[in-house]
Amino acid sequence: MGGTEIVAVDGKQGLKRFIELPYTLYRDDPHWVPPLRIAVKELLDRAKHPFYANADTEFFVARQNGRVVGRIAAILDRGHNRFHGERAGFFGFYESVNDPAVAGALLAHARQWLSGRGAEFMRGPVNPSMNYECGMLVDGFDSGPMIMMPYNPRYYPELMEHAGLKKAKDLVAYLSSTQAIATEKIERVADRVLGKHHVRVRPIDMKDFANEVERVWQVYDKAWERNWGFVPMSREEFLAMGKEMKQILKPELVLMGEVDGKLVGFALALPDINQALKPARGRLLPTGLLKILYYQRLIRSVRVLALGVTEEYRASGVAAGFYATLVRNARKLGYGDCEMSWILEDNVLMNRSLQVMGARRYKTYRIYEWN
Repeated sequence: MGGTEIVAVDGKQGLKRFIELPYTLYRDDPHWVPPLRIAVKELLDRAKHPFYANADTEFFVARQNGRVVGRIAAILDRGHNRFHGERAGFFGFYESVNDPAVAGALLAHARQWLSGRGAEFMRGPVNPSMNYECGMLVDGFDSGPMIMMPYNPRYYPELMEHAGLKKAKDLVAYLSSTQAIATEKIERVADRVLGKHHVRVRPIDMKDFANEVERVWQVYDKAWERNWGFVPMSREEFLAMGKEMKQILKPELVLMGEVDGKLVGFALALPDINQALKPARGRLLPTGLLKILYYQRLIRSVRVLALGVTEEYRASGVAAGFYATLVRNARKLGYGDCEMSWILEDNVLMNRSLQVMGARRYKTYRIYEWN
C-alpha cells in the first residue's frame, strides 16, 4: 500500500505512539480540544478498563519510513452482538494524515482482523462503543466539540468514502441558548404531565451518589433498549463512568424522575469542561491542573447528553418535564449555550421537539458501515 506498514501496538512505547498521534496531527487546529493524556491512557487500558471485559480489541498504527501516520482500533464488542443478535465488528480511535493509502490500509487491516474473529461487517467510528465518543464529524467544522463529543479534520469523511465505507446512520447535535429556548409551552405541558402521573423530578443526591448511580444503571437498559446502536453497559462500566462524571457534574443538572419512590427516568447535562481542558494542552503537570481549575469557573456552556424514560411513561410527556426542569436549572446556574446531543437523525419526535423550541441543528456525525 504505497510503503504503508500496519503494525499492532506492542508495549508501553507502542501505546505511547498510538496516544501521541493526534497531538501532532491537530497541533495547528484551533477547534481541537486536547484530551488529558492520563484519561486517554485509562480508556485504552485493556487490562483495567471495564469495557474490555466484554470485548476483544487490538490497536494498530500505520507507519511510513518509520513515522507514525495513522492509527485505528479493531473492536469486537461481545455485549453489542449478544444484545442485537449480530456479528458486528467495530473500528474506533481512528486518526490519520490526509492520504487515502494510509486510510485504506488501516481500515482494511481492522476489517481483516475482525473478519478473522467472525465479524460479518464493520461499523464505526466508536471510541470504544456508542456509550462513549462516537461518530465522525461530517458537518459543523466551524466550532470545537463539547464534552464527550468527537472532532476530526474535514478530510476524514472523504477518506472513509474513498475506502468504500457507506453511511449507516447520522447523529445530530442541536445548539440553543438557555435564554432563547421557548419553554413557556413546554413548562405548562410538563407541569400538567408530571402532576397527572405523580412524577417527582429532583436533583441527584450527592450524599448518596453510589446508590443513585446504581439506580440509574438499573433503568438505563429499559430507557434506551430500542435505540439504534444501543449497547448495554455492565454495572462496573456504568459505575466507572459515573465516578468520572462526579468530578464535574452539577446536581441540579442531573435529574431523577420518581413515581412512589420508583425511578422511571433520568436526565443528565454536564458543564462543557472542554472549555477548561483546552488551555491545559493535554497535560495535568506542571501547570495544566491549575489552568483547568481556573477556567472551570468560567464555563458558560452545557451539554444535555442523556434523557431517558422507561417505556411505560414514554408516551406520557414526562421527558418534557425533564427537559423544562433542566433548562430552568441551567438558566439559574448562569449557563448560556446549550447543546443537545446526540440525537438519531430518524428520531422524528425528538428532532421536531427541539426545532419547535428554537434549537438549531449545527453539527452532524456519521456512523459508517463496511459490509
